Amino acid sequence: MTSGQLQQHAMKTVKEIEEMRKLVGSARAEGKVVALVPTMGALHVGHFSLIDAARASSDFVVVSIFVNPTQFGPNEDFEKYPRTGEADLAACRRRSVDAIFMPEVETMYPAGRGETQITAGRLGETLCGQSRPEHFAGVCTVVAKLFNIVQPDKAYFGAKDYQQAVIIRQMVRDLNMPVEIIVCPTVREKDGLAMSTRNKYLSPEQRKEAAELGKSLQLAAEMIRSSSSPADEVIAAIEGRLAAHAPGGKVDYIQIVDPNTFVDVKSTEAPVLIALAVRFGAARLIDNILVDAHSK
Repeated sequence: MTSGQLQQHAMKTVKEIEEMRKLVGSARAEGKVVALVPTMGALHVGHFSLIDAARASSDFVVVSIFVNPTQFGPNEDFEKYPRTGEADLAACRRRSVDAIFMPEVETMYPAGRGETQITAGRLGETLCGQSRPEHFAGVCTVVAKLFNIVQPDKAYFGAKDYQQAVIIRQMVRDLNMPVEIIVCPTVREKDGLAMSTRNKYLSPEQRKEAAELGKSLQLAAEMIRSSSSPADEVIAAIEGRLAAHAPGGKVDYIQIVDPNTFVDVKSTEAPVLIALAVRFGAARLIDNILVDAHSK
């Protein structure tokens, strides 16, 4: 990259809401398409794929880095969640991000948690919503706040958090937010483990077992594509593989659902979402795969 390019993509780090609005307002006044990549930091290759996608199709890329307290439950890992600010900034700068929005908790929630919350409705009551009942209200509320602050034309999310992406897309439709939600494919390690900040919590043995999540989903997909196996048989096969090859994992859920409504299905003839969550010590890992029995 030449010095001219470095100058062109000088990155601005912003902590205050009004400064962020002014910066984006200037970009918009120049006719630029604004993209937002919301993150909680501790950036990895999965995040980078979202940033690169935003960079390829937008003129002004904003990455938010904010560990949002309202989406963590009482006994979850908010305090321990990895915070790697300097490394995150350096990585964003290398990817020609235009602005980082990095507010303090008090900036986003000046009156504490606040009275007003945006709930996810029925879409947030299943899958991860069963064991994390307040999670998606926290996600929806902070994403709505980020959309109001940055006012992006496009926002980028990863398919690993498929339920979250569907819920946010529904929120945008329901509340008439002028934001295009773009969902990018899950990025995986060579052994199939989905990239996640929480992978850092895994011991070497847990890391080896965690790879079975992706492998079990591939097994399930093959069962459906080869013979449209009923959902209960597919779930049993996943459970069997995890019991045999990942005995250290504690299953939170394994479900096969309609990918639009998250309602459990019995037949796999129509396209389905196979989703699971498994705990390995302090790490709760989620993964999923979309499967169409008639797409070989």
